[in-house]
Amino acid sequence: MNYYKRLKDLREDNDLTQEDIAKILKTTRQQVSKWETGAQMMGVDKYIALALYYKVSTDYLLGLTDKKQS
Repeated sequence: MNYYKRLKDLREDNDLTQEDIAKILKTTRQQVSKWETGAQMMGVDKYIALALYYKVSTDYLLGLTDKKQS
């Protein structure tokens, strides 16, 4: 699975909009869209923030494992 697909799937599974994620990460909806389509890479700090928010591992967010928790 592509890392960016996992970002979108997690967001949708939690009934959140791109705008919701933008507020959580203090960025714009357009930037979230770029991350979710793979047009740009997200910074490590953003991965950590999302991992903490969703209560999953960063490896899961990056598609390195299918286990949500390490």
